[in-house]
Amino acid sequence: MRTSQSWRVVWLVGLTALWIAGCTTPDQRLPSGALTSTGRSVSPPEESTTRAPSQPDGLPVLDETSDLSDYLTYAALNNPGLEAAFNRWRAALMRVPQVGSLPDPRLTYRYFISEVETRVGPQQQAVGLTQTFPWLGKLSLREDVAAEAASAARKLYDAEKLRLFYEVKDAYYEYYYLSRAIAVVMENRDLVRYLEGVARARYKTAAAAQPEVIRAQVELGKLEDNLRALEDLRGPVVARLNAAMNRPIEKDLPEPKVIHEVDIDVTDDQVLRWASRGNPQLAALDHEIAGQRNAIDLAKKDYFPDITLGIDYTDVGSPPRMSGPGLGNPAALRSLSRITGGMSDAIDLYTIGRSFQPSSRPDDAGKDVWLVSLSMNLPIRRGKYAAGEREARARYRAAVSTRAQHENTLGAQIKKVLYDFRDAKRKIDLYRDTLIPKARQNLSATEAAYRTGAATFLDLVDAERSLLEFELSYERALANHAQRLARLEMLVGQTIPRKDVSKHTEDTAPAPGADNDKGVTP
Repeated sequence: MRTSQSWRVVWLVGLTALWIAGCTTPDQRLPSGALTSTGRSVSPPEESTTRAPSQPDGLPVLDETSDLSDYLTYAALNNPGLEAAFNRWRAALMRVPQVGSLPDPRLTYRYFISEVETRVGPQQQAVGLTQTFPWLGKLSLREDVAAEAASAARKLYDAEKLRLFYEVKDAYYEYYYLSRAIAVVMENRDLVRYLEGVARARYKTAAAAQPEVIRAQVELGKLEDNLRALEDLRGPVVARLNAAMNRPIEKDLPEPKVIHEVDIDVTDDQVLRWASRGNPQLAALDHEIAGQRNAIDLAKKDYFPDITLGIDYTDVGSPPRMSGPGLGNPAALRSLSRITGGMSDAIDLYTIGRSFQPSSRPDDAGKDVWLVSLSMNLPIRRGKYAAGEREARARYRAAVSTRAQHENTLGAQIKKVLYDFRDAKRKIDLYRDTLIPKARQNLSATEAAYRTGAATFLDLVDAERSLLEFELSYERALANHAQRLARLEMLVGQTIPRKDVSKHTEDTAPAPGADNDKGVTP
């Protein structure tokens, strides 16, 4: 009965110690608003902020009325690459409570196969509980390193989202250019067909030679080939846009109808400052630098020992009764005879025992043993710890250099994109306001002169080619303008303020074959 009660006490103490040790660790659930030792929030992201690709419900319908925002929403909810970046961030965030927790307590049970005899009785079994406490500051530094890594993963998730949006915009604008190029070539094909009919009519009346008809047919054949090439290009462009939205690549998409022209009114220095503050990859490197700085402090803590506290309980059994009459039983005499070598000696020992008559047992007989222990590791491998500190410093310097290199590369990319953006804007104004209207006037004048015999058919074909080239160049510049702005916003990490160009657009003629404004809106 006493042993059973003792073990109940042991298990109660053990469970209480485990509960106390568990209460000293951070909450594994990371409640909303949880803070690290640096005061930084490490609340986990909500599960519903990004939808898994396997759950396409709630996606917008892509039809003739859809605009770019519908495509971006579809990609954000369905792209597996963005989902992977989100889960990498969440996984990094779950490292914070793990590294900031105390090591697991250790429960030890020992059973003595050969009981250890003591004055108060034999030791039968023992149980011990130990808990290791890292040196002061180690847990908080580990938590800070993990928190900085989680913050870096968050910024990389933002960078992946910006990259995805740029990919969708770039493919969407390319699809717009393709659809407009097909429309422009079809218009010019119809024009050449008309001119070929005029040439045949003049040939029948002997007003024109047969080579003019042949030239018209050759030009018509070239346009037909160009049109087929553009139509064949539709498949790869649509596949690229579908891939960004995680749709079957062969699935058809409606043609974009219009992109509205916008402009920005910022200086290069403004854009570079925005990029330095808002580019998520630079921000991720900043968090990596902060984490490596904390890693240096953590490496210095290895020079100090970790402390281990323990409590042990030993179950001590009851000792056998040592009395005179007890020594006189035959079994005891036979045992003593074997030990002493003869019955006469045993009888003498029995006589001594009866004359000695010790007490039945000591006052503390069978009393269980409790003890408390304190231990620590000995950090004597100084070379090992010094190497760990040098490693942390080297990683810190590498992170600083990587950040500087990335900022230099980012600045060069922004300067090039700004040039391409402004160059596309210049070409849009040139083709829309000057070259296309002049080419149309030239084509009308040449056609009138050809009818009267003042111009050759070759002059007419050249005028038609010039108009086609300018119209296609205008559509290409319009798409390039939109694509460069989308890339610029990806590099900067924010939406760039627009300048209102609606009045300028209303005062200018629309592009050929278009019923509405042209331009660039991401």
